[in-house]
Amino acid sequence: MRPLSLSDDQEQRIWILTQLQAFSVETSDGEDNGLLTSYYEPVFKASLSQRDSFNYPIYAPPPSLVASKKLGQAWFSRKEIETSPLLQKELQSQIIAWLEDPLEVMILHVQGSARLQIESPNAQALEYRVGFAASNDLPYQSMAKWMLDQGLTKDASWAGIKSALQTNPDKEKDAYWSNPRYIFFTLSPLNDTSKGPKGSWGKPLKAHLSIAVDPKSIPLGLPLWLSSEGSTRFQQLVLSEDTGNAINGSVRADYFAGTGAQAGEFANKIKQNLKLWVLLPRNATP
Repeated sequence: MRPLSLSDDQEQRIWILTQLQAFSVETSDGEDNGLLTSYYEPVFKASLSQRDSFNYPIYAPPPSLVASKKLGQAWFSRKEIETSPLLQKELQSQIIAWLEDPLEVMILHVQGSARLQIESPNAQALEYRVGFAASNDLPYQSMAKWMLDQGLTKDASWAGIKSALQTNPDKEKDAYWSNPRYIFFTLSPLNDTSKGPKGSWGKPLKAHLSIAVDPKSIPLGLPLWLSSEGSTRFQQLVLSEDTGNAINGSVRADYFAGTGAQAGEFANKIKQNLKLWVLLPRNATP
């Protein structure tokens, strides 16, 4: 038996038509139009110790956060974390890596994972991956939207945000603090660069195939057909393999674009209409 190749569009269509039945994903009001965005895994230069220009830390979950979660309580906001001497003292022992730019830290917090290129003493670059470990359980608020609302930029891309922060340094802290959600990470050596970061389903994400969904509406691990028109046209099979705090509602998806700067440029352009169909074995009911 020859395995199905998901890269062959014609084979996808034939297999789907003969083996699966499509059920339209709709809201409780019967609306089948939603929103598609995209995310990626950035690549940053980093250091395992504070040195030179590497002055912005990434943290593992601190003990008091773990204790709060056991009680079902949200932890402190981004502003409180960054301004409280007591919290900063606790977090000193939780630093796992250092980045060169606070905006890189925010990008990492939004994307949820990254590859780190760390120079070793023999000048060879070692690659690590930071992955999501925990959050402070406060809702995500878009820093880009806050800056647009404040009239600080008309360009919501990361490049536009960076330029606006350089032009308005007095607004920098408020811009970062507009997003109260804070993310904590794990750090591990990257032994297989061909695999993407792990999604919420526990499987490595696959570029241009994995999507993040709201698990209250769509279970993880399902095949879906995605249709979307905008800066990019999508008509393709996808898999629900991840979640995200900003991904809420039934007709809502975040498309994993892959790793690196090119994937980031692709992801930043995607904010467009969406239609989804859950694909189930024939004779099954949703």
